[in-house]
Amino acid sequence: MDRIDAMKVFVTAIDEGSLAGAARNLKRSPTAVSRALSFLEAHVGVELLHRTTRTLKLSEAGQRYAAACRRVLVDLEEADMLAGGERSAPRGTLTISAPPILGEEVLRPILDDFLDLHPTVSVRFLMLDRFVNLVDEGVDLAVRIGHLSDSSHVSTRLGGDVRRVVVASPRYLANHPRIDEPGDLAKQQIIAFSNFGLDSWSFTPAKGSTIPRTVHFTPRCIVNSVRAAAASAAAGGGLTRLYSYHVASYVRDGQLKIVLADAEHPPLPVHLLAPQGRMSVPKVRAFVDFATPRLRSEFARMATAAGVLA
Repeated sequence: MDRIDAMKVFVTAIDEGSLAGAARNLKRSPTAVSRALSFLEAHVGVELLHRTTRTLKLSEAGQRYAAACRRVLVDLEEADMLAGGERSAPRGTLTISAPPILGEEVLRPILDDFLDLHPTVSVRFLMLDRFVNLVDEGVDLAVRIGHLSDSSHVSTRLGGDVRRVVVASPRYLANHPRIDEPGDLAKQQIIAFSNFGLDSWSFTPAKGSTIPRTVHFTPRCIVNSVRAAAASAAAGGGLTRLYSYHVASYVRDGQLKIVLADAEHPPLPVHLLAPQGRMSVPKVRAFVDFATPRLRSEFARMATAAGVLA
């Protein structure tokens, strides 16, 4: 059996989450998929997957081997693409990562339009609320919010900076103590989103100080969903802290108001990130050229809706 083909089956099974899903994706029988995985495990001499009838779970060795397989398969695909020359048409599977809400509301429509233009390209779209290792996880492109620490990747600035904003409904603000400075939040009802701090929020230093202000609170409600936090705040449940693009439509429609804008930390940059060398692959280059102006326009629009020009 071909080891590279078995690696493809292995990675597909992981991505699909089941042998049946891998079989459907690869248009093979479940028996053929199982045989390929068994061949790979026999070759490396360790169990890579804990298999049940419905689910797959990577072993510790499987996690390391999966990362290596993704790198090998990406390098092989890149070699094939480059062999076709710079004028090769975009083709193959494009793997993209983005935060969930940004992915659903901003990137997905752009991806749909891109796929309409390029029938030989398919997309594996990962909407994940965590850090993604582009090389180990076989990701071609990622939308990343925040300052970049890995200089080995190629980045494209998307232009619209993202703020971390505190918001509440006009009704809530009218019926609760006035908020003039971060310390006033201690007297308020807080809807804490797990990614932004469950019992404290940080703000810029007060005038004449260099120490950031940290406000501690006991939240009235804790959620792990951006949509739930924004909806609860819009319904008058309290104040919440989210990224500006999370609440842009609420602010535009007057359902939420931004408070403490003068105490916000500096905006975070947004980049489209690719591993070194991937920009020369036609499908990656084509998507970056297609998506960059659209993403810049969308972030500028959302920044305006959230009350500040990018």
